[in-house]
Parts: sequence; C-alpha cells; structure tokens
Amino acid sequence: VQLVESGGGLVENGGSLRLSCETSGFRFGDRAIGWFRQLPGKEREGRERVSCIHNRDGKAFYKDYLEGRFTTFSDSSKNTVYLQMNSLKPEDTAVYYCALHISCEYTPGYWGQGTQVTVSS
Repeated sequence: VQLVESGGGLVENGGSLRLSCETSGFRFGDRAIGWFRQLPGKEREGRERVSCIHNRDGKAFYKDYLEGRFTTFSDSSKNTVYLQMNSLKPEDTAVYYCALHISCEYTPGYWGQGTQVTVSS
C-alpha cells in the first residue's frame, strides 16, 4: 500500500489549495480515504480528521466546522483522492496526511508521509 500526498505549500489568508493523495496497492473502490491534519506543536496522536470519503459511492464526511470550506472527492480512474481547501485561514496551517480506512467508521491502517500547508496572515 502506498499513499503519496502532494499539493501543499504557502498560501495567503483567504486563498485556496488542492491536495492530492495518489494511492496504490489496494482495490481503490473498496476502501475509504481520510484526510487528517497535525497542527503545529501537536503530537501524532493529536491529528484530527478533517474529512473521509468512501470511494465506492463518493459519500463524504467532514469535521463539522470545516464543512463548506473543505471538499473531498475521488477520481477512480487515477486512484487519487483530493482535498479542496478554500478560504484558508492561518489556523489551517498544519501538516496534512491522507490515510487508508477499511471504512470511515474505523481507524486508518496506512498513512502517507504528509504535506505541509502554511497559510500566512
């Protein structure tokens, strides 16, 4: 199993970024992909899940206070899941990870290496 994030970077307050999670090594349609973030100064155990999508039907779930600004969607032809982030705020600064779930109800079993997102004030 491999999960490779990309698309992070430096963006101004109010800007947008689209993160990608390219996956391989499993049946894409049978699994779910979660996006997590680790805020500065937080330990790994403190990562919060911002979204999760079931690739089979595209049903997605969001951290309640992020819904509306963040959108996740998948492209089965590319085995890739995206996280579109709009109206970014400095408090969104974090390392963002994608992770493989059997289903969004369960904890993930595999993680990507992460991509840094920095929002300047």
